[in-house]
Amino acid sequence: MQQRERDGRGRPLNARPRDGLGRPLPRGAEGVARVPEEVLLTPADAIAEAQRLLDEGMPFHAHEVLEGSWKAAPDSERELWQGLAQLAVGLTHLLRGNIVGAQSLLRRGQDRIRGFETGAPHGLDVTGLVAWSQGVLDGLAGAGSEMPVPSTPRLLRRGC
Repeated sequence: MQQRERDGRGRPLNARPRDGLGRPLPRGAEGVARVPEEVLLTPADAIAEAQRLLDEGMPFHAHEVLEGSWKAAPDSERELWQGLAQLAVGLTHLLRGNIVGAQSLLRRGQDRIRGFETGAPHGLDVTGLVAWSQGVLDGLAGAGSEMPVPSTPRLLRRGC
Protein backbone atom coordinates (compact mmCIF):
# COMPACT_ATOMS: atom_id res chain seq x y z
CA MET A 1 0.00 0.00 0.00
CA GLN A 2 1.33 3.43 -0.97
CA GLN A 3 1.97 5.82 1.91
CA ARG A 4 0.26 9.19 1.95
CA GLU A 5 2.31 12.25 0.97
CA ARG A 6 3.32 14.49 3.87
CA ASP A 7 4.60 18.06 4.19
CA GLY A 8 7.82 19.05 5.96
CA ARG A 9 6.05 19.01 9.33
CA GLY A 10 4.63 15.54 8.81
CA ARG A 11 1.06 16.68 8.09
CA PRO A 12 -0.74 14.63 5.45
CA LEU A 13 -1.14 16.17 2.02
CA ASN A 14 -3.78 15.39 -0.54
CA ALA A 15 -1.63 15.48 -3.61
CA ARG A 16 -4.01 13.61 -5.90
CA PRO A 17 -5.14 15.65 -8.88
CA ARG A 18 -8.70 17.01 -8.77
CA ASP A 19 -11.29 17.92 -11.35
CA GLY A 20 -13.02 21.30 -11.61
CA LEU A 21 -15.47 20.37 -8.84
CA GLY A 22 -12.72 19.15 -6.54
CA ARG A 23 -13.33 15.44 -6.99
CA PRO A 24 -10.15 13.34 -6.70
CA LEU A 25 -8.83 11.88 -9.93
CA PRO A 26 -6.57 8.84 -10.29
CA ARG A 27 -2.90 9.46 -9.57
CA GLY A 28 -1.13 10.54 -12.72
CA ALA A 29 -4.28 12.04 -14.28
CA GLU A 30 -4.20 15.66 -15.33
CA GLY A 31 -6.33 17.75 -13.00
CA VAL A 32 -7.12 21.38 -12.36
CA ALA A 33 -4.41 23.50 -10.74
CA ARG A 34 -4.82 23.43 -6.95
CA VAL A 35 -4.81 26.38 -4.60
CA PRO A 36 -1.63 26.08 -2.51
CA GLU A 37 -2.49 25.63 1.18
CA GLU A 38 0.16 28.07 2.32
CA VAL A 39 -0.92 30.93 0.06
CA LEU A 40 -2.14 34.02 1.92
CA LEU A 41 -3.99 36.58 -0.15
CA THR A 42 -5.20 40.02 0.81
CA PRO A 43 -8.99 40.18 1.20
CA ALA A 44 -9.31 42.00 -2.15
CA ASP A 45 -7.13 39.43 -3.93
CA ALA A 46 -8.95 36.51 -2.28
CA ILE A 47 -12.33 37.89 -3.33
CA ALA A 48 -11.13 38.49 -6.90
CA GLU A 49 -9.62 35.00 -7.17
CA ALA A 50 -12.68 33.32 -5.61
CA GLN A 51 -14.96 35.21 -8.03
CA ARG A 52 -12.80 34.17 -10.99
CA LEU A 53 -13.03 30.54 -9.91
CA LEU A 54 -16.80 30.79 -9.36
CA ASP A 55 -17.19 32.35 -12.81
CA GLU A 56 -15.20 29.45 -14.29
CA GLY A 57 -17.49 26.88 -12.63
CA MET A 58 -14.98 25.82 -9.98
CA PRO A 59 -16.67 26.55 -6.64
CA PHE A 60 -14.61 23.91 -4.80
CA HIS A 61 -11.44 25.81 -5.65
CA ALA A 62 -13.12 29.12 -4.73
CA HIS A 63 -13.95 27.49 -1.39
CA GLU A 64 -10.25 26.71 -0.86
CA VAL A 65 -9.33 30.36 -1.45
CA LEU A 66 -12.07 31.58 0.91
CA GLU A 67 -11.11 28.99 3.51
CA GLY A 68 -7.53 30.31 3.51
CA SER A 69 -8.87 33.81 4.13
CA TRP A 70 -11.15 32.53 6.88
CA LYS A 71 -8.22 30.92 8.70
CA ALA A 72 -6.13 34.11 8.42
CA ALA A 73 -8.96 36.60 9.11
CA PRO A 74 -9.18 38.74 12.20
CA ASP A 75 -11.65 37.45 14.79
CA SER A 76 -14.20 40.10 13.77
CA GLU A 77 -14.39 38.66 10.21
CA ARG A 78 -13.98 34.92 10.71
CA GLU A 79 -17.72 34.15 10.65
CA LEU A 80 -18.03 36.07 7.39
CA TRP A 81 -15.17 34.27 5.62
CA GLN A 82 -16.29 30.89 6.96
CA GLY A 83 -19.81 31.57 5.69
CA LEU A 84 -18.50 32.55 2.25
CA ALA A 85 -16.47 29.33 2.11
CA GLN A 86 -19.56 27.34 3.10
CA LEU A 87 -21.63 28.96 0.34
CA ALA A 88 -18.96 27.95 -2.19
CA VAL A 89 -18.80 24.38 -0.95
CA GLY A 90 -22.61 24.26 -0.85
CA LEU A 91 -22.60 25.16 -4.54
CA THR A 92 -19.97 22.46 -5.06
CA HIS A 93 -22.27 19.87 -3.50
CA LEU A 94 -25.15 21.02 -5.68
CA LEU A 95 -23.11 20.77 -8.88
CA ARG A 96 -21.96 17.29 -7.81
CA GLY A 97 -25.61 16.27 -7.40
CA ASN A 98 -25.64 16.14 -3.59
CA ILE A 99 -28.80 18.12 -2.85
CA VAL A 100 -28.91 17.33 0.89
CA GLY A 101 -25.29 18.44 1.35
CA ALA A 102 -25.92 21.54 -0.75
CA GLN A 103 -28.93 22.55 1.34
CA SER A 104 -27.06 22.03 4.60
CA LEU A 105 -23.98 24.01 3.59
CA LEU A 106 -25.95 26.81 1.93
CA ARG A 107 -28.06 27.25 5.09
CA ARG A 108 -25.00 27.24 7.35
CA GLY A 109 -23.17 29.71 5.13
CA GLN A 110 -26.22 31.93 4.92
CA ASP A 111 -26.63 31.90 8.71
CA ARG A 112 -22.98 32.87 9.21
CA ILE A 113 -22.97 35.83 6.82
CA ARG A 114 -26.36 37.32 7.83
CA GLY A 115 -24.84 39.37 10.63
CA PHE A 116 -22.69 41.22 8.08
CA GLU A 117 -25.50 42.52 5.85
CA THR A 118 -25.07 46.02 7.23
CA GLY A 119 -21.59 47.42 6.71
CA ALA A 120 -20.01 44.36 5.10
CA PRO A 121 -16.24 44.81 4.76
CA HIS A 122 -14.22 44.67 1.55
CA GLY A 123 -17.16 45.65 -0.69
CA LEU A 124 -18.80 42.24 -0.21
CA ASP A 125 -22.45 42.04 -1.25
CA VAL A 126 -23.69 40.09 1.74
CA THR A 127 -27.31 41.08 1.13
CA GLY A 128 -27.03 39.81 -2.45
CA LEU A 129 -25.36 36.58 -1.31
CA VAL A 130 -28.09 35.93 1.25
CA ALA A 131 -30.69 36.49 -1.49
CA TRP A 132 -28.74 34.29 -3.93
CA SER A 133 -28.45 31.42 -1.44
CA GLN A 134 -32.14 31.72 -0.49
CA GLY A 135 -33.08 31.59 -4.17
CA VAL A 136 -31.02 28.42 -4.62
CA LEU A 137 -32.57 26.87 -1.50
CA ASP A 138 -36.08 27.78 -2.69
CA GLY A 139 -35.30 26.29 -6.10
CA LEU A 140 -34.10 23.07 -4.50
CA ALA A 141 -37.20 22.83 -2.32
CA GLY A 142 -39.47 22.93 -5.37
CA ALA A 143 -37.23 21.03 -7.77
CA GLY A 144 -38.56 17.50 -7.43
CA SER A 145 -36.34 15.26 -9.53
CA GLU A 146 -35.19 18.12 -11.78
CA MET A 147 -32.11 19.72 -10.24
CA PRO A 148 -31.97 23.47 -10.94
CA VAL A 149 -28.78 25.06 -12.25
CA PRO A 150 -28.13 28.12 -10.10
CA SER A 151 -26.73 31.41 -11.24
CA THR A 152 -23.16 32.26 -10.28
CA PRO A 153 -23.01 34.16 -6.99
CA ARG A 154 -21.56 37.69 -7.09
CA LEU A 155 -19.25 38.40 -4.16
CA LEU A 156 -18.91 42.17 -4.56
CA ARG A 157 -21.51 44.92 -4.51
CA ARG A 158 -22.00 46.60 -7.87
CA GLY A 159 -19.48 49.38 -8.39
CA CYS A 160 -16.85 47.83 -6.07
